[in-house]
Amino acid sequence: MNTSTVIRKQMSIHPDVMDLLNNQIAMEMKASASYLAMASWCDQRELLNSKSFFYKQAEEEREHAMKIFAFINDNGGAAISPSVDNVNNDFESLRGIYEAGLEQEIGVTESIFKIFKAARKESDFITEVFLQWFINEQSEEEDTFRSIIDVFDLMEGMPLKMIDERLPSE
Repeated sequence: MNTSTVIRKQMSIHPDVMDLLNNQIAMEMKASASYLAMASWCDQRELLNSKSFFYKQAEEEREHAMKIFAFINDNGGAAISPSVDNVNNDFESLRGIYEAGLEQEIGVTESIFKIFKAARKESDFITEVFLQWFINEQSEEEDTFRSIIDVFDLMEGMPLKMIDERLPSE
């Protein structure tokens, strides 16, 4: 029996699920970088609540990546530090930024669901239980973005700074 086989037998998580989790780390880190770009756009325009909101989102996504990273390693796997490419730094509007954020969160949710289904298929109960927190978190994230986009609908035609003042900073 070779060493890699022995290591994989000592893993508590299924190898295919581990690969999906590593892909999720990359997705979370890209989301973090994307939110940093959004925060910068807002900062340049003195949109202070949105700037704070996106800096916080960037940190949360990094924390999510780190949570998955530690989970993989703690369960005998090998977490991989991702490279982050192709981050958009060019935005048309504040509303467009929040809409892009919602789309990004929906993509993350779909990815978490995919991993959850794979864990269930492979009877990887440790990962399935671990992902419960992420499923709840994603539901909250999507709801937050949808609520913010509703504010844009309610305040249509108002000055951007006035809209920003009505948006959450956390």
